[in-house]
Amino acid sequence: MALILNIDTSTTVCSVALAQDGKIIGIKESNEGLNHSVLLGVYIDDILNNHHIHAAQLDAVAVSMGPGSYTGLRIGVSTAKGLCFGANKPLLAVPTLQALARSVADQLQENALYCPMLDARRMEVYTAFFDRDNHTILDTKAEIITADSFADLLAAQKVYFFGNGSEKVKSILASPNACFIAQVETSARHLVPLSEELYQQEQFVDTAYFEPFYLKDFIATVPKKKII
Repeated sequence: MALILNIDTSTTVCSVALAQDGKIIGIKESNEGLNHSVLLGVYIDDILNNHHIHAAQLDAVAVSMGPGSYTGLRIGVSTAKGLCFGANKPLLAVPTLQALARSVADQLQENALYCPMLDARRMEVYTAFFDRDNHTILDTKAEIITADSFADLLAAQKVYFFGNGSEKVKSILASPNACFIAQVETSARHLVPLSEELYQQEQFVDTAYFEPFYLKDFIATVPKKKII
C-alpha cells in the first residue's frame, strides 16, 4: 500500500488529492479556469501541511497524463516532475479518460459502455470507450461529433456519455441507447484507484523524459487587433 499525491490539471479544474492505501484522505480543488500556475502549488502545500506530511514521506506522485488542455497538462506534469525530482520519488502517469470512466463505472455498477468526453474545439471532443471493467473498447482519439458517430456501438448497447465535452453533443447523438450524465468533471479523486494499482504494479514512468499525452498539437491563437 502507498501514500500517493494525485494531481489533475487536464481541464479547467485544478485538483490535488492525497491518498493512503487507495483511499482519499485529503483533497483540494476548484474550477476557476486555467489558473493552475497560481493554484496548484498552493493546493499541494495546503494538503501536505494539513496532514503534517513532507514530500519525502510520499511513496509516489501521480499525474493525469491527458488528453486535455495543453497548458493545463504542462503545468500539472512539470509540477509533478519537480516534486519527484526534489523528493526522489517515482512518477505515475494516469490516463485521464480511463480514470474518469473508471470512476463513473464504479458508481453505476452497470453492464454498459462508458464514454468520457473532454471538450476540444468547436464540435470536437477527446474521447474513448471503456467497458464496465475499465477495459478499452475504443482507443482515445479526437473526434468531431456527427449524428453518425459511434453508430455501431450505440446500436449494440447502452452507452453513458459524460465529461465537460458531452453536453455540447447531447442534441446530436439521438440514439435511445445514448445516456448523458451531467456535471461529471475531471478530478484528482478519479486518479486514486488507478494510481494505487499502477504503484503496486511498479508501472512508473521515466521522470526525466515523460511528456503529457497531448493527442493534438498545440494551436496558438493570435489576439485580434483593436480597432481604434
